[in-house]
Amino acid sequence: MKRAPLWRALAACAVIAISVIISFTNSPRLGLDLRGGTQLVFETKDSPKVKADAAATDRAINVLRQRADALGVVDPTLVRSGERRIIVELPGVLDPRQAAEVIGRTAQLSFHAVLGTAEEGDKSAVRDESGAPIKVGPAVLTGDGVTDAVERSDPQRGPGWWVSIDFRDGEAWAKLTGEAACQPYGDPRRRVAIMLDNEVISSPSVDPSVACGVGITGGSTDITGSFTHEEARDLAVLIKGGALPVPLDLVEQRTVGPTLGEAAIKASAEAAVTGLLLTAVFIVAVYRLSGLLSTIALLCYGLISYAALVAMGATFTLPGLAGFVLAIGMAIDANVLVFERAREEYQQAPRRGLRAALVRGFKNAWSAIADSNITTLIAAGLLFWLASGPVKGFGVTLGVGVVASLVSAMVITRVLTEAVMNRAGPRLSGLGSPGAVRTWLNRRNPQVMRARGLWLAIAGALAAAAVAGPAVQGLNFGVEFTGGRLVEFGTSKPVSTEAAGQAVARAGFPSAVVQTGDDGVTVRAARLGLEETARIEQELKKADAGEVTKRREEFIGPSLGEELRRNALIALGVAVGMQLAYLAFRFRWTFGAAAVTALVVDVVLVVGMFAWLGKQIDGVFLAAMLTIVGYSVNDKVVVFDRVRELWAARPKEPFAQAVNAAILQTLPRTVNTGLGALFILVALMVFGGDSLRDFAIALVAGIVTGTLSSGFVAGPVAILLSRFDRRPPPAPPAPKPKRERHGTGAVV
Repeated sequence: MKRAPLWRALAACAVIAISVIISFTNSPRLGLDLRGGTQLVFETKDSPKVKADAAATDRAINVLRQRADALGVVDPTLVRSGERRIIVELPGVLDPRQAAEVIGRTAQLSFHAVLGTAEEGDKSAVRDESGAPIKVGPAVLTGDGVTDAVERSDPQRGPGWWVSIDFRDGEAWAKLTGEAACQPYGDPRRRVAIMLDNEVISSPSVDPSVACGVGITGGSTDITGSFTHEEARDLAVLIKGGALPVPLDLVEQRTVGPTLGEAAIKASAEAAVTGLLLTAVFIVAVYRLSGLLSTIALLCYGLISYAALVAMGATFTLPGLAGFVLAIGMAIDANVLVFERAREEYQQAPRRGLRAALVRGFKNAWSAIADSNITTLIAAGLLFWLASGPVKGFGVTLGVGVVASLVSAMVITRVLTEAVMNRAGPRLSGLGSPGAVRTWLNRRNPQVMRARGLWLAIAGALAAAAVAGPAVQGLNFGVEFTGGRLVEFGTSKPVSTEAAGQAVARAGFPSAVVQTGDDGVTVRAARLGLEETARIEQELKKADAGEVTKRREEFIGPSLGEELRRNALIALGVAVGMQLAYLAFRFRWTFGAAAVTALVVDVVLVVGMFAWLGKQIDGVFLAAMLTIVGYSVNDKVVVFDRVRELWAARPKEPFAQAVNAAILQTLPRTVNTGLGALFILVALMVFGGDSLRDFAIALVAGIVTGTLSSGFVAGPVAILLSRFDRRPPPAPPAPKPKRERHGTGAVV
């Protein structure tokens, strides 16, 4: 056995073994959209005394972590994003009102002497717990002087709860209460005001037993009031956790019920299994034994990809699962490129044998495989850096899937096929015949580039119709890009859109966007608060909806929505620009400009289709668009790679002839890889939820348009631009000099 195949076999075995160990010894980390819980994103703001920099944000995270721990949240996650953003994930917490109120409250605790009652309208006055205006003196103690706070109850003292506080400086508390005790009982000045965030939460009067000038000693006290257990506990959490160093603004909030996450995992698993089976049947039917071996490699790809994500500690999100499933179809691409190239090599030199044709297929397909995967990695990187929330998980999964697919195709598939290829006949191998599509094309040899003007006119007309969509219909931006709140309710009985709209209108939101399904109602509005959400839930119950449960909830602040919308445009612009730069570097500027022109047509057609259908434009749609950018450029790279090869081999022929031949020769690969991806996407459309269904629809449209635009837009544009390129055709690659062998190679 030669050294290179031996090392490839050892590397394949090592990668598979490590992946098996990692997969069975580590548990995946599920995002909140799969296991249920609440995610809060806070943004720190400057205070009069403290600048909201990275250090202040880190101190705020420590305070928030203490509060989350005190609330009993299991495995909370708190991380800083940038200098001012804090991402808080609270698994199992499904009440966003409680989470936002307790976790994110400023909690500036202070103790004041009461100076007396105040006149109505006095702007310097504050209102006590009963609503009466009072005047208070400067703060004598702050939350920094508190060492502990615990909620308590005692049936012997009567019903109700209170909060016991221990002070770090007991003398200051004794002095404050000692001065108040010098006032007559019943006098407002005998009271002490305890304030939280400039609001009086309790203003108890000092007990008559406390001596004037002595006060309450011992360094502890009780805050009494009409507290429920939850209110007393939350107050104790805020006091014990301490004050935040800087104010926080809630800019994003997502809540997902556990049942929705379980359904998403089940749907994604069903889509993955169904798509994998369909793809396996298709690839085996087309490539026989080679297809069967590539299917085994595809299973290894899934194992490697999963193990890599688990080892990285990546969070599996719903869009991430969609990316994992989609990457199965994309992993077929490299195998198809190799097999189609091996078929060509065998047809040109059948005497060399199948194994030699396969080796040359791997060698000659590598350039197109590398270029197409780099363009997809560019799209995945942009998703990770510029997207937010669960869509980041899609970028990570897609990027890992691309790398894993390279290992699967170029190492595992190669080891398996080279090991058995000489023992299989041409028919059984699947590489001995050119295939039905290639046979038909070779027989007919259609000259599609003669009508290039017609193809460009049709593409222009379709693009104009697509551009009219946003102009006439407008774009239905999701809550991520507009700001506001989206709430999805599950109902045990179906509710008509009219009845649901009336219920939401009775709750005070007649202009809210209301959508209904067989078992749920979705409400989206710009100024929908947490209290209003609860009111809508009650109104839906009155509308004969049966049992109403909140499945998920998303809130995006106006500033964050504007930022996400800006980032989406930047991501698309940067994606197109980077693809143009890469193609111009790898080929020549005319090829890059032609590919990007076709790419713009693809993007415009998909956006226009969504505008005409009224479908939502959100973060998941952005993920689909960037994936379309990568896939579309991927397809065009394969075509132009063949154009360069044919043009170099036949420099005296017209350039249009090279483009026409390249399109025909790469068409079988295009059809087969497109079908492989479509099987996966159809499975996502059938088994996925609404968001994944729209994601799959966008990708199906993008794959169809991307496939057609490679031949009918990119090819004609490259021919038109070639007249402006004065450089000669590329030179054919120089043959590598043969190395002289010394000795027989035998080892004793």
